[in-house]
Amino acid sequence: MTVTSPTRTTREIRKDFPTDLSASIAVFLIALPLSLGIALATGAPLQAGLVAAAVGGIVGGWLGGAPLQVSGPAAGLTVVTAELIQHYGWRTTCAITVLAGVCQLGLAALRTARSALMVSPAIVHGLLAGIGVTIALAQLHIVLGGNPQSSAVANVLGLPAQLADLHPAALGVSALTLAVLLAWPWLPGRAGRVLRKAPAALAAVAVATAAASLSGLALPRVDLPSWRSHALPELPEGPVLGILAAVLTIALVGSVQSLLSAVATDKLIASERGTDNRPPRADLNRELWGQGAANIVSGALGGLPVSGVAVRSVANVKSGAVSRRSTMLHGLWVVLAAGLLVPVLDLIPLAALAALVMAVGVQMVSITHLRSVTRHREILVYVTTIVAVVLGGVLEGVAIGIAVAVALALHRLARTRITVERLDNGVHRVRARGQLTFLAVPRLSRVLNQIPHDGHAVVELDGSFMDHAAYETLHDWQASHLAHGGSLEVTGRAGSSARLPEAAPVAAPVTTPADGPDGRPADTSHHGDRSRRTPHRGAHQCCRPWTPWQNHCDHRPAGTRTITAAAAAEAAATATKTEPGAEAGAETTERAAPSAPRRRGAGQLASGISAFQRDTAPHVRDELARLAREGQRPSQLFLTCADSRLVTSMITASGPGDLFTVRNVGNLVPLPGAESTDDSVAAAIEYAVDVLKVDSITVCGHSGCGAMQALLSSTPGAPMTPLRRWLRHGLPSLERMASRHHAWARISGRLPADAVEQLCLTNVVQQLEHLRAHESVARRLAEGTLELHGMYFHVGEAQAYLLSEGEDFFDCRVFDSVGQHA
Repeated sequence: MTVTSPTRTTREIRKDFPTDLSASIAVFLIALPLSLGIALATGAPLQAGLVAAAVGGIVGGWLGGAPLQVSGPAAGLTVVTAELIQHYGWRTTCAITVLAGVCQLGLAALRTARSALMVSPAIVHGLLAGIGVTIALAQLHIVLGGNPQSSAVANVLGLPAQLADLHPAALGVSALTLAVLLAWPWLPGRAGRVLRKAPAALAAVAVATAAASLSGLALPRVDLPSWRSHALPELPEGPVLGILAAVLTIALVGSVQSLLSAVATDKLIASERGTDNRPPRADLNRELWGQGAANIVSGALGGLPVSGVAVRSVANVKSGAVSRRSTMLHGLWVVLAAGLLVPVLDLIPLAALAALVMAVGVQMVSITHLRSVTRHREILVYVTTIVAVVLGGVLEGVAIGIAVAVALALHRLARTRITVERLDNGVHRVRARGQLTFLAVPRLSRVLNQIPHDGHAVVELDGSFMDHAAYETLHDWQASHLAHGGSLEVTGRAGSSARLPEAAPVAAPVTTPADGPDGRPADTSHHGDRSRRTPHRGAHQCCRPWTPWQNHCDHRPAGTRTITAAAAAEAAATATKTEPGAEAGAETTERAAPSAPRRRGAGQLASGISAFQRDTAPHVRDELARLAREGQRPSQLFLTCADSRLVTSMITASGPGDLFTVRNVGNLVPLPGAESTDDSVAAAIEYAVDVLKVDSITVCGHSGCGAMQALLSSTPGAPMTPLRRWLRHGLPSLERMASRHHAWARISGRLPADAVEQLCLTNVVQQLEHLRAHESVARRLAEGTLELHGMYFHVGEAQAYLLSEGEDFFDCRVFDSVGQHA
């Protein structure tokens, strides 16, 4: 859904101009040293970095589809550009940049921007990390007072000789630059708050330049020649295929980086601002058009390739920019600096710029990305891409990364573990872990043939996909087994019916894999005597993964559920003569007799209890008896909302004795000593932590939470009711969402659907903070014997999300989706 900002009047535009002006200055102060440093790292003329920064700001900002994204020379293209300059020279590289811009215009005309985001995140993160390693290795030589070699391998091999020939002056200036860069965000006191308004990169270069100038150190410095001698592009010379590969590399790498940066900028804007003052969402095809135009102009004027830059875009958003004018003004300031500040720029030591760019390269190897790919089991793709980029280059690294990702996906699809075991009661249990494809058919057939023809078997399928070959194999064996007098059940994960072979099998709790390829549900329970196969109560397809709660899940057409008042009265009269399990009253609607709703609720409850005693109690009686003897020993405290749609045992696949559950309106944890505090929650926390010794506490929020909706719509001065008094414990979550001083929470891969979902996510993070304030929790956390987890359940999607550790690049707390193999 595209969110557009309301039409802005001329008065509003004039009112926002000072904000855009201050934001443009902040971005300019960051862009100036980084542009010079990236030009130095590529081996291009230093003016080329300033040209690219100016063009990226003015042309990219004017024509681009992401209003607050800042474009310019980017570290992600440094390695590619350096290789092109070494092979073809600077002027030909400028012509390649122009052609890459034309290619981007073609991609924009074909509206392929969204397709560029299909690349696996592990490959993109590995590409950026590999580029960062290459940059850091090259700039390390300049930091030590030498010159970089032609490749990353050569830079590594040349390090011993470089360390033996250190230049103390260059090393000292570089060390000072890095020290200021790292310490600047942590300056204490009131003076520190004032100084931190200046960007750390600018402060580091300024301090190093001042120290070098005042001490009179003899160091290589920035040398900006006259603009009259500035080199412009020439016609490409060299192999056509090599030139074409260079053009595609610049176009594709620059496009992917720009589009990913635009998406990330959108997410940051959503986290920083309300819906009333957001700029329009990024138009990715228009953004690609703007990047192409910027590259054409930059290359034609002798500048570096241009792409969207995350660091400058973050600074632009956090500085309060409102429109694309801030980006364009920053480009104007670069033009003025290139013409008026040349004497000042010539004082900057090259070692300071090299240290700055080396730090940027190291930061491109993100710990957050490493944790993310590890959590999603993509570490092999990530590491392979890094190594391939460092050893072979960007294009080769991406190709190898894609090949490894495809191979890994095929391996996961084909990898299936099939085992058979004979239980003590004589049942043969076959377990198939993974996807059942034709590649697994030989193993499946071999295992199934080990089961005696007249025995009872439980086939447990734990996978989300079964192709036609596997289905036919299983179906043919099933027919043969039944024909020889055997019996079987086909279940999903951990089907409990395997324990009761002597009873006529009923529909298994989990039977998703048993559906036929045509989409029709296949029988999940079979016995040699077909007359004993009776339909299960409430065995509708969507109810099978859990218990058959027929009282709630009524799938009959609406017309069949509505009966006349006379029929309702007759049904009510009949119900008084039947046992409590009768459900006649449950079928009446609001148009029935006045007493029908009461009997409908009572009938549902009684029918549910009857179904439990008949169908479920025999299965769990032994386990409950053990828990009654030994007492409860839950592994975790699960604190969630009282919403009726949130069934904790269903979404956590837990059973009796697993969870110590606390539910209230809004899954709130009152702070100790808070006004109108509720000791029931604190008592439950203390009992779970100190008496039951749980290992973890989970706070679980959910979509469409009524408590969060009430918080957002509350009006000051309204009469105080019990509900309003309780919801006061949720006000810190509301304040956190509006604050810029706290990490914002979001779902991985998308923006919150609305303010309610944003508050639901933020509330989970805030309640975890409240938990830490409880003395028993704080003590166990300090001992390292307790863990806190955040969880979010999207009711409409039936999807659970877990709060990841730490924060992402934009200081956001991220909820990652939980897959079936998590």
